Amino acid sequence: MPSSAHHPASAPPASKVSDLHASAPPIDARQKELADRVMRLAPLEGMNDTSLEGLSIARASEATAMQRPVVYEPALCIVVQGGKRTVLGDEIYQYDPLHYLVVSVPLPVCAHVLVAAPEQPYLCLKLTLDPDIIARMLLDMGDEALAARDRGVARTRDRGLFVARMHDSMLDAVLRLVRMLDEPRDLPMLGPGAIREIYYRVLGGELGHRLRELVEVGSQTQRVARAIDWLNRHFAQPLRIEDLAAEVHMSASALHHRFKAVTAMSPLQYQKQLRLHEARRLMFAEGLDCAAAGHRVGYESPSQFSREYRRLFGAPPRQEITRLRQSGEAA
Repeated sequence: MPSSAHHPASAPPASKVSDLHASAPPIDARQKELADRVMRLAPLEGMNDTSLEGLSIARASEATAMQRPVVYEPALCIVVQGGKRTVLGDEIYQYDPLHYLVVSVPLPVCAHVLVAAPEQPYLCLKLTLDPDIIARMLLDMGDEALAARDRGVARTRDRGLFVARMHDSMLDAVLRLVRMLDEPRDLPMLGPGAIREIYYRVLGGELGHRLRELVEVGSQTQRVARAIDWLNRHFAQPLRIEDLAAEVHMSASALHHRFKAVTAMSPLQYQKQLRLHEARRLMFAEGLDCAAAGHRVGYESPSQFSREYRRLFGAPPRQEITRLRQSGEAA
């Protein structure tokens, strides 16, 4: 993206420029400070809540050899230490401390931690996305500013998930937010502004247009997001693509094409994944047996449910739930 032009008379003297650069700590020093602070804030394995609503920290002391099917909710995930791999359909996304992951719509994926050790655990900040705040920011920024940011940026596939490189300005914003967590009295006043700055850096980044399209009223991506929301609320019901298309004011063919562009799967495939994940939760957390869980999520045939469950999770329902309980994993 081209930088803004400046009149020569307004530029600081060369010595001042070098002083400004010298005053900023090296990027690896900032990363080390960020990792040290986040590790103190996340003493437990798994997810750790923070004093700021919507911000949590994932910690894992060991790499996971097997990919686990999970549903990612809309969030910004910033790897602080270690590395992770996420698989959506046949696409692989890897991210480490120099990259961040944005999930703009709920997506069933497979994921596993690639790099982690007890002395240097995998650490990841997870910031839940707030579409209302993002929409208000876009209004404040205005069309001209957004168009200027997009000049020279190549449009990419419109997946509801993307990985982008973390630049200095975003690293600085994330570090400021984490520092505030050690000063909880400052959070009510300064925390929302720090989160807005992080959103601003993502929106202005190389793939920020993907996030912007999600909240642009009437855009096809936003209509797909509405279809995804409808499926998440009605996944146990029989699905007719024509009815879903009418719900979001699209033609059936346009919805099918755009839905697959965003999620890497068709609406029917997406519904199946939601059903199986919910059945897994019902068996693990609520103790339902296989037949009851399958029926609850919309399966009429127990054999079909068991067959599709095994295909997704790698084992029949009862065996896979037993393994989960023995390993202490969360469904």
